[in-house]
Amino acid sequence: MNILYDYHIFHAQRHGGISRYFYELAKHLSAREDCSIEIFAPLHINEYLDLTSDIRLRGIKIKNYPFSGYIRRSINNALTRILITRRSDLDIFHETFYSGTDHRPHSAKGLITVHDMIHEKFAEYFPGRDITTKIKAAAVNRADHVICVSENTRRDLIELLRVPEEKTSVVYHGYSLSGATPAVYPITGRKPFILYVGHRDGYKNYQLLLRAYASSKSLRNEVPIICFGGGEITAHEKDLMALLNLPPDCVQYMEGNDSVLAGLYASASVFVYPSLYEGFGIPPLEAMALGCPVVCSNTGSIPEVVGNSARLFDPESESDLRSAMEEVVFSPEHAERLKAKGFDRIKMFSWEKCAQDTLAVYKKVSGN
Repeated sequence: MNILYDYHIFHAQRHGGISRYFYELAKHLSAREDCSIEIFAPLHINEYLDLTSDIRLRGIKIKNYPFSGYIRRSINNALTRILITRRSDLDIFHETFYSGTDHRPHSAKGLITVHDMIHEKFAEYFPGRDITTKIKAAAVNRADHVICVSENTRRDLIELLRVPEEKTSVVYHGYSLSGATPAVYPITGRKPFILYVGHRDGYKNYQLLLRAYASSKSLRNEVPIICFGGGEITAHEKDLMALLNLPPDCVQYMEGNDSVLAGLYASASVFVYPSLYEGFGIPPLEAMALGCPVVCSNTGSIPEVVGNSARLFDPESESDLRSAMEEVVFSPEHAERLKAKGFDRIKMFSWEKCAQDTLAVYKKVSGN
């Protein structure tokens, strides 16, 4: 089976969840004798594509100069139209992100993966000029089949975009940090800390974490928060901390590679995931794989992913989150129970299984 992944996510993301997903798919399917995998990304900035030579990549990595995105996209778009659209040897054309332009060759079945419906459900968190909702609808409508990353995402897609259920399949993500060697840093030492990972704006609900933390005398006096990734602590976040009477050093920022993140997961007293909505949610699985107890919100696809292996809370309740963190941080027995459940839960998820299930969808859609 000849499968092509297009340029869209690789020209836009240096690293991130969606490009990691497609990199892992391509890597695992490339190892199979019944698959010929190609990534067509003439000009890209993606870091994951440097990690292996096993994937057939048509393209070169360039520097991500300021304001260069439009030029990259224009060149990639033109080369795709010239070199891909007329091909007759492809069975599957899997778009890696939403686009208003149809480049699918006539010989191939077109697929798109929908990772969430955040823009549709939480439009107030995005600028009015954001066109994601529009181009997502276009990509979904023209696709022969849509892969959703959770049952919850599929339900939302069917409800919001009126997509026929038979046009959809659910394939769960895997997780990527299980092979990373945890790094140990003096910033953590043996002191307990709360770990938060990723972006902190909008629906990620980071402000609730700060408010719940500030309302707990025991947490704020004994257990700092470490934020990994998502950019340095902003002026607005510092203002909120001051308003909550939190000293500046109670929240620390770190960034780094997979080993740094793995080390933080392995050392943290608890990983907190307060999102108002997620289409899947890989970080809780990463935390579980490294023996970190998970406290996460009870909305969106998150309960579907974590099952009973995490302490769930209402993401609109400051007191519920405070209680959840205190229960795990100050009860070693509770933390150990969550760790054991987490190790069992992650057996359900892997990139190998994701690739196998995705290939099954490809075969069904193409008739091979």
